Amino acid sequence: MQMTIRVPDEFMEQVNHISLRTGLKKSDIARLAIKDFLERFDFQEQEDKPIQKASDLIGVVSSGISDLGRNHRRHILAGMKGRET
Repeated sequence: MQMTIRVPDEFMEQVNHISLRTGLKKSDIARLAIKDFLERFDFQEQEDKPIQKASDLIGVVSSGISDLGRNHRRHILAGMKGRET
């Protein structure tokens, strides 16, 4: 598939310079830049999910209660009753 883009003069100067230094075609440089952008964009999408924001906290603390996930309500109520008496 073909795509036509307009690029500011200063960007084109840099692309020309990179092309001369590396031997890459300008189209190769554009493809690499687009690929890099898309990979970063996908990473940003992943980071915006709530689980990603807390991923460094998941699994960090151990309660010592093996069935806490299944019976969390019972454990919470028992803890509240224990504090009341």
